[in-house]
Amino acid sequence: MYTFSRPLSHFFQLVSAWVKQHQSEIFQFLDSKKIKYRTLDVTSSTDVKDEMRKKVGNPSAMPPQVFNGDKYCGDYQKFFDAVEDGKAETFFKL
Repeated sequence: MYTFSRPLSHFFQLVSAWVKQHQSEIFQFLDSKKIKYRTLDVTSSTDVKDEMRKKVGNPSAMPPQVFNGDKYCGDYQKFFDAVEDGKAETFFKL
């Protein structure tokens, strides 16, 4: 199990099937590794979506986006690529 000084955060959105699938894959990976995380639903408030986009540095960024504390890890494609390359720990900045 990994322990962080700040919790791993995952901004998510309940919309299309492919977004749900991508979010599910990230959740399943984190759960399988017993990595604690918190989720932030960008549909709950425009402030949450604005915070995500500000942290990503892209005013049109879409979920899912992953952070380790204040460190931006990446979006789903970067997560997928890291898992395929066997570098998930690097992606999550563990």
